[in-house]
Amino acid sequence: MSPTSDTRSQVITTYLDRPTFSCAKCTAVIALQDELISKAFSGRDGRGLYLMHSAVNLKMGKKEDRPLLTGVHTVADVYCMGCNERMGWYYHRASDNSQKYKEGKYLLEREKLAKENKWKLDD
Repeated sequence: MSPTSDTRSQVITTYLDRPTFSCAKCTAVIALQDELISKAFSGRDGRGLYLMHSAVNLKMGKKEDRPLLTGVHTVADVYCMGCNERMGWYYHRASDNSQKYKEGKYLLEREKLAKENKWKLDD
């Protein structure tokens, strides 16, 4: 699936009444807040990356070896299925043993996410 292909019709609605992170541009649900591992990740532009166990409504770009702050990793950019916005990347492989915990996880940009708390007020 191409990162630029039109996948709006494939967006799934899930996690009703659960706190989520959604795409800030189109509001497609991206992940449960419970899937957040860490907010302490930094990129070239500074802090603001969230490491997540899992995500939905994302399509994978091309796998590539990319030099990151913690070494060379095999990653693929991930794009929102609702609007094709680049949301972050997926870790396929880490070359350094100390970074293996990232494999199979998503690193999502905080500024591209909207936090949906699903709070309910008592009547």
